Amino acid sequence: MPVTHNSYFEGAVQSVDSSRHGRKFSVGIMSEGTHHFSTGAAERMTVISGLLCVKVDGTSDWIFYPAGTNFEVAANSGFDAKATGDTAYQCEYI
Repeated sequence: MPVTHNSYFEGAVQSVDSSRHGRKFSVGIMSEGTHHFSTGAAERMTVISGLLCVKVDGTSDWIFYPAGTNFEVAANSGFDAKATGDTAYQCEYI
């Protein structure tokens, strides 16, 4: 199982990614701040611990996602995510 470490936004977001049964996924931690992510593939983001406030590209509403909830983002799109403290997440490429 190859695992790749990723670091974004000067280390404010770090993740490891891998694949299982042909499906790519990553898990990571987002530090306090607001970050914009672009998507190549469609994604399902699940908040594992903490809280994210998210605005998907093309929308005007910020929506809160506490631990145990998820949201989906279309391929070739993006989203802004605000974390008020360290927040753990899982990203599945769907």
